[in-house]
Amino acid sequence: MKPLLPLLTVSLFTLGACGLEKPPAKIVFPEDKTATAPAPAAAPAAPAAPAAPVDPKFAAAKTLYDASCASCHDAALMGAPKPGDKANWAPRIAQGIATVESNAIKGFQGKVGMMPAKGGSTLTDDEIKSIVAYLVEVSK
Repeated sequence: MKPLLPLLTVSLFTLGACGLEKPPAKIVFPEDKTATAPAPAAAPAAPAAPAAPVDPKFAAAKTLYDASCASCHDAALMGAPKPGDKANWAPRIAQGIATVESNAIKGFQGKVGMMPAKGGSTLTDDEIKSIVAYLVEVSK
């Protein structure tokens, strides 16, 4: 058995070196051709992304939003309302801007989603308030 040990070691080393350095970004599986299920109904069109705001204070808030908040809100992760989605923003706006700001700053656990405190960012309270004002403005 001892004479085979170097061969085994070299073989394992060679096989280990042949592995992937980095996993593929996306694994695509072939479609199942045996499935006969009907195609799902098309989802309603998402609201168009709001145009760049005219007011300079909203322009700064949009820049902060794009850098810190867009990853969750644009994808509607954890129930986050998309900017410009009037149906999802209306109940929040009806609670009052102070409540929306407080929920964004302190965090919020709702029936259909959650908002981590400050979205998990290091933004200041004033920056969060400006982003909330921007989101409310484009979602009225």
